[in-house]
Amino acid sequence: MVAYKPTIGLEVHAGLKTRTKMFCGCANDPSQLSPNVNVCPVCLGHPGTLPVVNRAAIDAAIKTGLALNSSISMFSKFDRKNYFYPDLPKGYQISQYDQPLCTGGRVILPKSGKTIRITRIHLEEDAARLAHAADGQHSLVDFNRAGVPLMELVTEPDFSSAEEVVEFAEEFQLILRHLGVSDADMEKGQLRLEANISVAKGGSEKLGTKVEIKNLNSFRSLECATMFEIDRQTAALENGQAVVQETRGWDEGKQKTVPQRSKESAHDYRYFPEPDLPPLVFDEAYIDEIRSSIVELPEGRRARLSVQYNLSASQADMLVRDLCLGDFFEEAASELKTLIPESGGDLLFNYLSSDVKGLETDRGIPLAQSKLTPAHLAQAVMMVAEGTVSSRVVKDVIARSFDEGVSPADVVEHEGLSKISDESVLLPIAQEVIDKNQEAWYSYKQGKENALQFLVGKVIAQSRGKADPHIVQKIIREYHK
Repeated sequence: MVAYKPTIGLEVHAGLKTRTKMFCGCANDPSQLSPNVNVCPVCLGHPGTLPVVNRAAIDAAIKTGLALNSSISMFSKFDRKNYFYPDLPKGYQISQYDQPLCTGGRVILPKSGKTIRITRIHLEEDAARLAHAADGQHSLVDFNRAGVPLMELVTEPDFSSAEEVVEFAEEFQLILRHLGVSDADMEKGQLRLEANISVAKGGSEKLGTKVEIKNLNSFRSLECATMFEIDRQTAALENGQAVVQETRGWDEGKQKTVPQRSKESAHDYRYFPEPDLPPLVFDEAYIDEIRSSIVELPEGRRARLSVQYNLSASQADMLVRDLCLGDFFEEAASELKTLIPESGGDLLFNYLSSDVKGLETDRGIPLAQSKLTPAHLAQAVMMVAEGTVSSRVVKDVIARSFDEGVSPADVVEHEGLSKISDESVLLPIAQEVIDKNQEAWYSYKQGKENALQFLVGKVIAQSRGKADPHIVQKIIREYHK
């Protein structure tokens, strides 16, 4: 059987996190649910209106390019991309064609270490949103999104699998969020993906016919659509059929790609320089100012967290993927360091990733909206590390801090939750437990260690979680003798 090799490139559209739209003063608010509220004559394309460039969007695109090691164009311009569609009020889109803001660059995939080359990054305005009626007879247009600043990143065709494509998209989403230039919320349409896929015989230097899959709005859709299209093109070639260059969409219900239109070329759009906007000319001081605002990126933060806090790769990755969780962890680790100078990050991470994340799920409240502070968690971990409270008790203490904002030390003091290590106090409790659980006691005497753990658990439960398990185990073993 002939082997076939897929070659994949990706286009990513990210809605930028600016206060206003790309070329007018209307609010850029993706959470606005009422249609046609954030509109004005400029973004509605009324005759005689003139666009004005949003500097914050320019800064965001350049900042992204610098973070990806792109070359920044010191001279750039906007162009008109002409086509008709109901969601495009002017009949053209202001975009960038031959002189984009950023060229080149790279993203390193965190799992495989593979380098994905960036072709370009440019700015454009978004189109409006269409709502199609269930009867299929008419559509409605919401212009709130029309004119929102949109940054498009185009990669080189460096991917060879759907897994790599998804890994890149997830990493780029993290980069955007760390830079603060976009929330990249796919449910709000702030990150949309298009995959360019071709399949050719393995070993062939010539690429196959390229097919573009448009408007993928989830990582799951991106993965499924890419896998399906690779299989579809491979099957066609194996059957001696030609693959047609075209644009296809992803049908979520049928889990297949479907034809939409023949693929356009650049000349189909009749690009020409936007006459109402002057060219963009930058100097080194301006670029250096933006460069100075770039914070630590996911790739560097993973490496630092692993070394600084002795975390595994998966632990560090979890903190990088959740910005709030990662920042909370580092603040708590700093607090813990003042309490226990020799402390590492493993115990703190365990409580944050299991108990605190569990509370988020149980309460339906994000960590940022809870009353738990990094200082609270550090104090709770310190008490466990020093043996002041048991691991069982500290779970309840953390929950109290999460719900009420009280300090762990106050909860332990006011409710008398300190760990009991006094054998004279624990011995009567152990005797009572043994008397009530004779079957388990005899099983332990016959050498079954799990019976010992059962008895220890009963003692701890009867002490409301305050009994020191090591002391309890010692008492039961000695009682056995």
